[in-house]
Amino acid sequence: MDLGIAGRVALVTAASSGLGRAMAVALAAEGVNVAVTGRDEERLAATVAACAEHGVSALALAWDLADHGRAAEVAAHVARDLGPVDILVNNTGGPPPTPALGQDIGLWQDHYASMVLPVIALTDAVVPGMRERGWGRIITSTSSGAIAPIPNLGISNTLRASLHSWSKTLAREVAADGVTANVIVPGRVATPRTDSLDRARAEREGRTVAEVEADARATIPAGRYGRPEEYGAVAAFLSSRQAAYVTGTAVRVDGGHLPTA
Repeated sequence: MDLGIAGRVALVTAASSGLGRAMAVALAAEGVNVAVTGRDEERLAATVAACAEHGVSALALAWDLADHGRAAEVAAHVARDLGPVDILVNNTGGPPPTPALGQDIGLWQDHYASMVLPVIALTDAVVPGMRERGWGRIITSTSSGAIAPIPNLGISNTLRASLHSWSKTLAREVAADGVTANVIVPGRVATPRTDSLDRARAEREGRTVAEVEADARATIPAGRYGRPEEYGAVAAFLSSRQAAYVTGTAVRVDGGHLPTA
C-alpha cells in the first residue's frame, strides 16, 4: 500500500533506540524525510544511517527533552534543513520504577519537564504551520500504564495518562484544519526500556529475568513480546493519507494484552 507520504517531513523525538528509532525508520521506509532527536549522539547517528538507507534525507539533533525550552528552536532547525514538519512523533523516555506514594515532589517535576512539557511545546511549535498547509499528523507514544496502571510505575502511569487527555483535546481543536492527533499505546515490545523494567522487577522480586519474561508472555494473548518494527508500522499508518479520518483516538499495539475494550 502506498501511504501517500513520500516527500513529507517528520520529526521523531527520543529516537536513538527502541520505539523511537523503529518509528523513524518505518517513516523513512515510506519515503519520509526524517529528523530525529536524542541525547546519545553515537546512537542517533546510527538511527540516521538506518533512515538514510531508504534513500531519504535524515537529520540528527542532540536534545535532552528536559530542556523543553528548546522546542521551538528544534522545530525551526528541522524546517531550515529539511522543510516544515508535517509529521510529529512525540516519544519520550520513561522514569525509573517507583510507587505513586512517597516520591519527592522534585522527581515529579523533573519527569513532567521531560515527558510532558516538551511534547506540548514542540506540538505548539509545529501545529500553526500544519494548519496553514491544511495537513498534519501528531502522534504521541505513551504506555499501556496510561490505560491500565502498571504496578510500581506510579510516575509513568500518571504522566502518560495526562498526554492522552491532552491529545484528545488537541484533536478536536485541529481536526477541521486537516490535522490529526492520535496516541499509540505499546504493550510489551522488545526494547531496551522493556528489558530494563523486566530486570528491575526480577531484582525486586528475587527472581530471574527469564521467569519474569515468562510470566509477562503468559498475560499476552499473542504469546510473545512485540517487535519494534510492528510498532513502527502503526505509526507509519497513522501518518498516512489513508488515516486522515482517524483522530482523537488511542491505538493499542499490545498483542491483546490489555483486558479493557
